[in-house]
Amino acid sequence: MLFNSHIFILAFLPLTLAGWLLLGRLQDTRPARLWLLAASLVFYGWWSWLYLGLLLLSMAGNYSLGNAILSVRDNAPGRARLLAILGISANVGLLAWYKYSAFVLQNVGALAGLDFAVGGVILPLAISFYTFLQIAYLADCRGGRAERYSVLDYTLFVTFFPHLIAGPIVHHNELIPQFHDRGIYRFRAEDVVAGLAFFILGLLKKLVLADPVGALSAPVFQTAAGAPPGFAEAWIALLAFSAGLYFDFSAYSDMAIGLARMFGIRFPYNFNSPYQAVSMIDFWRRWHMTLSRFLRDYIYIPLGGSRQGSGKRHVNLMATMVLGGLWHGAGWTFVVWGALHGFYLLVNHLWRGAVAAGRAPALGVGLGRVLTLLAVMLAWVFFAAPDLASARAILGGLSGTQGWAQPETTRLLALLVTSGPIGLVQEMGGTALLGLAGSLAMLGIALVLIMVAPNSQAIIDGEASTLSRLRFRPRIGMAVTAAGAFLLALSLMADVKEFVYFQF
Repeated sequence: MLFNSHIFILAFLPLTLAGWLLLGRLQDTRPARLWLLAASLVFYGWWSWLYLGLLLLSMAGNYSLGNAILSVRDNAPGRARLLAILGISANVGLLAWYKYSAFVLQNVGALAGLDFAVGGVILPLAISFYTFLQIAYLADCRGGRAERYSVLDYTLFVTFFPHLIAGPIVHHNELIPQFHDRGIYRFRAEDVVAGLAFFILGLLKKLVLADPVGALSAPVFQTAAGAPPGFAEAWIALLAFSAGLYFDFSAYSDMAIGLARMFGIRFPYNFNSPYQAVSMIDFWRRWHMTLSRFLRDYIYIPLGGSRQGSGKRHVNLMATMVLGGLWHGAGWTFVVWGALHGFYLLVNHLWRGAVAAGRAPALGVGLGRVLTLLAVMLAWVFFAAPDLASARAILGGLSGTQGWAQPETTRLLALLVTSGPIGLVQEMGGTALLGLAGSLAMLGIALVLIMVAPNSQAIIDGEASTLSRLRFRPRIGMAVTAAGAFLLALSLMADVKEFVYFQF
């Protein structure tokens, strides 16, 4: 079930919220939590009841292992460590089978000249996210950072529908204690209003900006290997992908945070204007913030972090980012994307050290932002391209080595010059031309908003120090505006598109 679908907005969400608030009036909070657990399982099972069974088995296994680790952690630390290793390995193995088996066997087959028939493995929805949640839980059980939870608490923590599909990656100790706060079971207008504001803002980002802008990039990237783009097509496609992904992921994060807020639950922020970052280190503090936290706490630091000197730190950092890239997808393009970001971070650390030692000049905020954004966009080429051949074709277009534009683009521009807009309408059709013009206009608006606008949490939670007129205030005028925006969003949901992180 998608957040941006009629069935979710008009049926699932109001019924789930109403049941939560009604049952929350009882002295015992367990019925309300059971209701929310059941609703979350329905939310997941809407996609596939078969893979709901896999999710339940995964939770049962990890919950049992977590309790076993907690039982022996103090008296038999070696056994606790062994159980944690076995549990984490089982989680990684499950994820590897569903997400990477085809990729691995295809590459082995290519090297050995064999053909392995593994194309039928279906990637279960949200397996990357609920696997990471449970790996963190097992590691925390071993490290003394987790306590024994009830079955209800644990399963609700994993399946709570606002974060289940694509994050934020919430820690157990951030979420479970909130379910024991009596205050969240009472109707709190300020939480519901703020939650609705986050949700509607995210919905608008998805439908008005992300989807139309993303439509400009997809055809170019998908056909790049067979029809190499020219300079103009490649740069428009890259700008469109960068802006479309930005608003798509920002939209999902806003909607997840808003949905949780309606239930009185506070999620950590996951997106903090990353394209305004002044360095790559700053970028990863702003982009997918909960994933960055997971990679740091459960991969980089366990590998040794920076405790064994700068050389080992560089190796650990590169390994962490390559694994982070591979987590995003089973393909060499994602490996290259992760490796590029690892390289960027190494350069950033080295440059920062040189500046501190007086061996290099500080770049300044403006130049730092430009270089960071260009580096991020260059890496997006590999994230967006379906294969390395397509990525090379896009890079060729960006460099200008494949001409200014494709022949078809040149022909249409010549037609516009000689015959005017009417001739172009006759050639392309009014609907197609209007759609293209609208997408290009949205791209321009999106780029401006990315660079100058405050983010959602600054607007809604009152953190914006500038542009005070954009701050959200629960007043009649704002309510009318929100209602109009919501109706606009409903009218745009005829063609529902999945979020980028929907099936990672």
